[in-house]
Amino acid sequence: MINDNIDTIYSALRTNKMFLTVPTDQLHEISYMFRYTKYLPGDFIFREGDTDNSLCLIADGMVLISKKTSYGDETELAILEKNDFFGELELLDELPRSATAKALVRTEILKLDYDTFHLLIEENHLVGLNVLKRLSVRLRKTDETVIKQVEATRKSAQKRIDLLTSLFEAAKKVNSSLDLDELLRIILDTATEGTNADRGTLYLIDHERDEIWSKIIKDESISEIRMPIGKGIAGYVAQTGDVIYTEDAYKDPRFNPEIDRITGYRTRSILCMPMKDKNGQIIGVFQLLNKENELFKKEDEKFIEALSAHASIAIENARVTQEMLLNERFSAVGTMASTILHDLKSPMHTIKIYTEALRKISGNEEAVTLADEIIKQIDKLVSMVQEILDFTRGISTTNMREVEIGELFDIVLSFLEKKIKNHNLTLNKKLEYTGPCVLDPNKIERVFLNIVNNAIDAMSGQGSGVITVTTKSIDNKLQIMFRDTGKGIPKEIQDKIFDPFFSFGKKHGTGLGMSIVKKIIEEHNGIIEFETGEGTGTTFYIYLPLRLRTPFLD
Repeated sequence: MINDNIDTIYSALRTNKMFLTVPTDQLHEISYMFRYTKYLPGDFIFREGDTDNSLCLIADGMVLISKKTSYGDETELAILEKNDFFGELELLDELPRSATAKALVRTEILKLDYDTFHLLIEENHLVGLNVLKRLSVRLRKTDETVIKQVEATRKSAQKRIDLLTSLFEAAKKVNSSLDLDELLRIILDTATEGTNADRGTLYLIDHERDEIWSKIIKDESISEIRMPIGKGIAGYVAQTGDVIYTEDAYKDPRFNPEIDRITGYRTRSILCMPMKDKNGQIIGVFQLLNKENELFKKEDEKFIEALSAHASIAIENARVTQEMLLNERFSAVGTMASTILHDLKSPMHTIKIYTEALRKISGNEEAVTLADEIIKQIDKLVSMVQEILDFTRGISTTNMREVEIGELFDIVLSFLEKKIKNHNLTLNKKLEYTGPCVLDPNKIERVFLNIVNNAIDAMSGQGSGVITVTTKSIDNKLQIMFRDTGKGIPKEIQDKIFDPFFSFGKKHGTGLGMSIVKKIIEEHNGIIEFETGEGTGTTFYIYLPLRLRTPFLD
């Protein structure tokens, strides 16, 4: 046999594991039996199922031995390097190739055909013994590889089972409450526990205001935070729907450190991803912080993605349920208000007629004044009931006209002055602005009465207290401030005081007072805000435009 690469072949045989114990003089003769072949990276030396029966020795390079599973996945069996050999099984059992061999780098292979291999084994028992030894070693390694793969498969399966178990428990938790605030807390707790995060925030999207909002705890108090969609990492995710992994939050230009400054927390790693409803619309954002002892992984993303499906449904159910309950209560109050209004109109109308008659025949100026006040209060009483009825029906009408603020306050405060004194309270007026403002005087009067009455209730039983009322003109807006020195609003209810039917510390009342106040202010294109502290009192700020705005020109 003539072979141009005889020197290369001989050199390779001297170090190959198949010929380690074969004498040098025999190697010279054996060298002529091999065929020299080169392969580029990615070239197949043979494929699974091939009938090519040749033994392959690696003169240089690296070879991957792999096999396809019944699912079509390619499973690595071994990576062989220089001085190893492969393909001996097919020469022994005379069956097609049971695996695939592929060059990983530039590789040089020495091939020995079936007949020559068997002739070599018969003539040189040392070669046969080396083949058996190497085959034994390889079988052991294959066993180890298979065991590792089985263990990896079992570990992966266990992770999936654990994930499904966690999701099952999470589904039970998130469906355990129809109170939206409680539900959001449960969802966030489940998300942080499921990803082993130190803490997190669950934002919901307010599409009307183009904002994301959440509630955070600081100094044991609950406060609402709002950010424009697009601001910060959470705002970015709300806008794009992308999933964000951040190893160092302060190196990410999208990170907004404002919340850290508010809470005093130090954010390091972040997993931030959208919460979507069944239609794929983004309804919220999970922002999970500082995974314990490691970084967030793909498994965490899968858990949150699966949790989102349950959470979004639970949130929608809670919202629908609360809306139904609210509508039912509105309906009940509306029915009650309608009945009261119907029952009141007849006797009030009679009282009003008799009062007007007494006014005409009295001839006494003081009696006329009192009669006028009785008639005015009767109209107010009917108007108050009608206002509650309109509120429950969603009806909104305003009678806008220019009013002198000083005169309006004189009317309201003179009406309340006796009640304020009866509670041993002091009224402090600082009306810097008393000029004109376009508004509905009856409705704004109702706002003032509600707020001042609440202030009186807040200071009832204290023995003393001060109600301060101020007015200012700021940037073409009327600022009205009501401040009391009462107990303050408890932290746990501060975010609910404008909710319909919410009442605190009162035995009687509909719980609609502050809801109606907020609605009236918004009808005037105004804003109402408050500051409070337990034991330091409460201050309400109302901002109204001083001039008539476009919505009221219709």
